[in-house]
Amino acid sequence: MGIYEYTSIPFGIKNSPAHFQRMMDTIFQEEILEGWMVVYIDEIIIYSETWEDHVQYIRKVPSKCTPINLKILLKKCNCGQKELLELGHKVSGLSLAIDQNKVATVLQKPVLKQIKEMQYFYGSIYKLCLKDVVFEITKERRNAYERIKHELTNAPVLILPEFELPFKLYINAACSKGLGEALHQRQIVDGEPREGVICYISRKLKYSEARYWATQTEFLFLVWALEKLHYHLEGAVFEVYTDCTGLKSLLNMNTTNRHMLRWKIAIQQYRGNMAIIYKEGKATPMHMATRQCQKQPSL
Repeated sequence: MGIYEYTSIPFGIKNSPAHFQRMMDTIFQEEILEGWMVVYIDEIIIYSETWEDHVQYIRKVPSKCTPINLKILLKKCNCGQKELLELGHKVSGLSLAIDQNKVATVLQKPVLKQIKEMQYFYGSIYKLCLKDVVFEITKERRNAYERIKHELTNAPVLILPEFELPFKLYINAACSKGLGEALHQRQIVDGEPREGVICYISRKLKYSEARYWATQTEFLFLVWALEKLHYHLEGAVFEVYTDCTGLKSLLNMNTTNRHMLRWKIAIQQYRGNMAIIYKEGKATPMHMATRQCQKQPSL
């Protein structure tokens, strides 16, 4: 019978994507390390600051593909673009935004009719999914549903982080229902300094957390934000803007409370690069979001 061996990856093999990605990373290892190429499975993205460099980089790719029988489909190639659509996002050299074609499905979603559909749209209407709760679409719940669709499809354009520049982390404990932070950075855009948003993070407060006193809640916000954004803030210089005057004192306070001690230990590695700055709540970007959160009833 002889020995049979695949000459290419067959369809249906579970670890095929990982194997293919590893192969591509090996082939273009030099280019990736030089910092002008990103490879995701069979997608190759080349970026540069000048047109001359761009042309030079593009010419290098076929020389790597041809010897190992990797074929390039020209009709799928786009060269010299200022922005690209990748993985559901519109990516440019300065920003990251949502692909409007991807949000069309959300905008066209009809009013919910059953609990199964509601599970896709948690938020201020999450209680409709709880056990023994009558499923009823009231005017308030319909408005909440439409508001969720609007927010999902009108996300702000995000900027890409520059790790050599300082970051700004805005936290606000005005909302007693959830945690919400915004990571900003001031960058030079078109010759002028502009502050833009890198990312937003949020989650609902647990029952026990909702009973914390204000300064303790603000401390929780800070600990949780540093944990979630460690890949941005670890080793970086950043400022924390808060409307809580007691947060800075709490960080420097000697306490035997084990709960607070764990939090202080968790953020200890950031203390040398972190500055706590008080800013009135109305002057922070998080103010409007938390104010709206306070106004929204639990439906």
